[in-house]
Amino acid sequence: MADRPATADTAGGRKAGPRYLPRRPEGRRLHPVTPWRRAWAPLAGLLAFTAHDFERARDWSSHLTAGWVLLGLAVLLPLAAGYGFLTWWCTSYLVTDTELRIHTGLLFHRAAHIRLDRIQAVDVSRPLLARVAGVAKLKLDVVGTDSKDELAFLSEKEAVALRAELLARAAGMAPEAAPEAGEAPSRALLRVQPRTLVLSILLRGGAWTMLAVAVVVPVFIYLATDSLWPALATAIPLAGGFWASGAGRFVREYDWTVAESPDGLRLDSGLLDRAHATVPPGRVQAVRIVEPLLWRRRGWVRVELEVAGGKGDETSVLIPVAAWDAAADVLARVLPGVGLDAAVASAAPAPVRARWCAPVFRRGFGHGTTPTVFVTRKGLLSRRTTLVPHAKVQSVRLSQGPWARRQGLADVWVDHGANGAAVARLRDAGEAHAVVSAQAERSRTGRRSAGPERWLT
Repeated sequence: MADRPATADTAGGRKAGPRYLPRRPEGRRLHPVTPWRRAWAPLAGLLAFTAHDFERARDWSSHLTAGWVLLGLAVLLPLAAGYGFLTWWCTSYLVTDTELRIHTGLLFHRAAHIRLDRIQAVDVSRPLLARVAGVAKLKLDVVGTDSKDELAFLSEKEAVALRAELLARAAGMAPEAAPEAGEAPSRALLRVQPRTLVLSILLRGGAWTMLAVAVVVPVFIYLATDSLWPALATAIPLAGGFWASGAGRFVREYDWTVAESPDGLRLDSGLLDRAHATVPPGRVQAVRIVEPLLWRRRGWVRVELEVAGGKGDETSVLIPVAAWDAAADVLARVLPGVGLDAAVASAAPAPVRARWCAPVFRRGFGHGTTPTVFVTRKGLLSRRTTLVPHAKVQSVRLSQGPWARRQGLADVWVDHGANGAAVARLRDAGEAHAVVSAQAERSRTGRRSAGPERWLT
């Protein structure tokens, strides 16, 4: 997919095309099915107008006859199809020796120039209808940006080949050799069985809580107002919350597979929409081990990641549910040299006098360090243990409120490269000052000895 020489039909870097069409940007086109995806925009605008002023739209529609409806569809559908075609015509992508260029926009042109050495993840997504059509969506995670650029849609074969080429070039492979590199081989490490996933969702309790709220609250509102519409307006978002925490999680995390490859850990999942993601090597800033109360008896854990380039409140799932030993084995690939058992065992509880600041929750607080990670723990019903590699620590700070100062306690904050922080809550003030000084030195030492963050290295 290297640059092609300009041809006679190219003017100013763009293909002229038919005179009645806009000039097409240079590069390769998306799959021909793409216009149908974009054709829904005018229809979505009509639906938004209807929802905005439902009463007027209902009165207006009551005067329509079948002939007017058919005439409207005869006009609207070609307009929507034309809009989809034109946006597809004005969209292209091109891979050069140093960057990926994406040109989009019908009325307002946008050109994204993505440096290949800044790409930290390339994910392939296959929504249900896309799988039927044999196409896929390519999402790019780039250092320094909050949103992901995407190419939707490409043929499945082209999406996989382009992903392999981008990763090869991001690793420093020669441009002429990158297109032939192909997909790197992988080895399966873990697969979550559907039975285990279903049982973990039922034991976590979030779905049951949302179901109870979705049933009780709308009924209470209906009895209080004697009106159906407020009850429905409340029930719909609550039902959405129940779906997200229950059946929706099963659909997203179905057949979750973790595989090891030279370009990182590959994650495949999804019942209806298949997602293929990659954990970027060296970009993991923090790992969170989640242990819900009813999981502990079975020895199950959930592993979440915070990756450089994401928002501070965003986490990605590495393992939705797995036995402790299996999770520790996968985690050793993400954070080489980190022993999960030793890291968790290092977390010492908060002092007894912390009960004056947090009478109940102080029992869940803990902090420790190992030669490789800074460890914090919090939570009673759902225990969360956070591991931050010393090399990823950006800053260390100490905070004290007036009541904590009176009790001789302080919090230690460790900021990492994913715009987040791990907090060691309610530590002895003397210990907290010592931790701040020691952690600053451990971070400097860790950065000097840290391995490379490049792909395939």
